[in-house]
Amino acid sequence: MKKAWGGRFSKTPEQWIEEFGASISFDQELVMEDIEGSIAHVKMLGKTNIISPEESEKIVAGLLNLKEKAQAGELEYSVSEEDIHLNLEKMLTDDIGPVGGKLHTGRSRNDQVATDMHLYLKKQVQIIKGHIKELQAALVGQAQENVDTVLPGYTHLQRAQPISFAHHLLAYFWMLQRDYERFDESTKRIDVSPLGASALAGTTFPIDRHYTAEQLGFAAVYENSMDAVSDRDFIVEFLSNSALTITHLSRLAEEIILWSSREFSFIELDDTYATGSSIMPQKKNPDMAELIRGKTGRVVGNLVGMLTTLKGLPLTYNKDMQEDKEGMFDTVHTLTGSLKIFAGMIATMTVKKEVMEEAVHQDFSNATELADYLATKGIPFREAHEIVGKLVLTCINKNCYLLDLSIHELKEACPNIEEDVYEVLSPRQAVKRRNSYGGTGFEQVKFQLEKAKQLL
Repeated sequence: MKKAWGGRFSKTPEQWIEEFGASISFDQELVMEDIEGSIAHVKMLGKTNIISPEESEKIVAGLLNLKEKAQAGELEYSVSEEDIHLNLEKMLTDDIGPVGGKLHTGRSRNDQVATDMHLYLKKQVQIIKGHIKELQAALVGQAQENVDTVLPGYTHLQRAQPISFAHHLLAYFWMLQRDYERFDESTKRIDVSPLGASALAGTTFPIDRHYTAEQLGFAAVYENSMDAVSDRDFIVEFLSNSALTITHLSRLAEEIILWSSREFSFIELDDTYATGSSIMPQKKNPDMAELIRGKTGRVVGNLVGMLTTLKGLPLTYNKDMQEDKEGMFDTVHTLTGSLKIFAGMIATMTVKKEVMEEAVHQDFSNATELADYLATKGIPFREAHEIVGKLVLTCINKNCYLLDLSIHELKEACPNIEEDVYEVLSPRQAVKRRNSYGGTGFEQVKFQLEKAKQLL
């Protein structure tokens, strides 16, 4: 079959080579963006009289017909036409005749594909931002119900201090808020039109790049034609933002997996987000959380792959850059799905408040409270730290906890201890008293919740 670029060649590639080099198997995902870009381009060609207005109108009508077929899933693509651009041009020419060949006047596939990806990511980032907000709303919803729910906070996966469960959940809200802002800020670097840069040097035709940018809703135009066709920073930035976002999801997934285990038993996932075992009938596995934790690797891998592809490329376009799409598409689908799954999983999970409460009464997470208490009695904190450490060791040897010690035993360790120590050692009081700005104190958590709601 005759190639769009075949004039200089006396041979055509063998079929397997053709298949290896073709991108239509994946870049057909850009079909709507490619048609949108072509419509804007051909309208500009008519406006500037590079082609006649009648020809422009005929080509636009043909492209709109292809758009309807694409929306209905009626287009059939061919590997022999290599990519989405040549496939659509061939379909257009078959439909409206030789005038369809004028579509490519003053344009290269280099600026065409770059335009498609800018349009695609501009849409997808808005969708992802929406899914981030949905997950944030689910976290806020659970936090609202669990301001007074107390559980152990951990460092080194060892019980550290009692905290509000709402406070723990809202930590992820703020992570996701930063993710949202990163995606939002990246939009200005996506929202730039490369259309009209042609292959790399611009064109001799009197095109109007600002007109096409306006038609496509772009906020700006690339100032340098070489930069326009070789820039993939906007994809790298998207992949980087996505890798960090799904890393945050992976951290929360790890906590969900731990909390839903029999050893913790802090939560139970809705059956929708869990599966069973083919051999062990008692099992309820947190498969969706595990899967998202696993998919983090592929999203991070897509970022590394893109950076590695770009690192040795001279300006401007090189065939290597065909590898910029599959990782981008995969990341869009993986992150979008993960955010949607997580929003539902968080919104529907059951919080076992009694189990959490019981846990903070069977550990030493109130030890810091006792050290702080001694410090208020005038004892230097380092000395207070040592006193409490010895009391903890006493409890371990006696198989009890700090609240189980008698006032006599406590005074024996430090005469400054009074009866009011028992209120201080209460886990719920320990949480309530941590009322510094951003702390886990119930009033601070309520204040934090209000700020979170305002952002939603």
